[in-house]
Amino acid sequence: MRVSTWLVAMGAILSVSAGQAALAQTATTTQSPHLNSQQEKMKECAADAKSKGVTGADRKSFMSSCLSSKGVSQEDINKQQQKMKTCNADAKTKGLTGDDRKDFMKSCLSSSG
Repeated sequence: MRVSTWLVAMGAILSVSAGQAALAQTATTTQSPHLNSQQEKMKECAADAKSKGVTGADRKSFMSSCLSSKGVSQEDINKQQQKMKTCNADAKTKGLTGDDRKDFMKSCLSSSG
């Protein structure tokens, strides 16, 4: 009796684990189409930098060269950095914090212009 109870418990645990893994995989694949090509390049370069253990100024240099080799110009990077600064300043001016700030930044950064 103890063995069968143990087997049932293990089966339930494995089922739950498999279900969670499937959900995680679905979430990952459903998020991917939302990334544009520049975001994909940033993601790839960031992963490369992390795997190589590059930090600080070396990481900045690595990311710049990596993105350039993947077709992202320094001008595009500068535009994105300027957009980040502008959105950051706007959020600070509005006194936003927490989830409100996160939502504002997401909206601000995804807007065109």
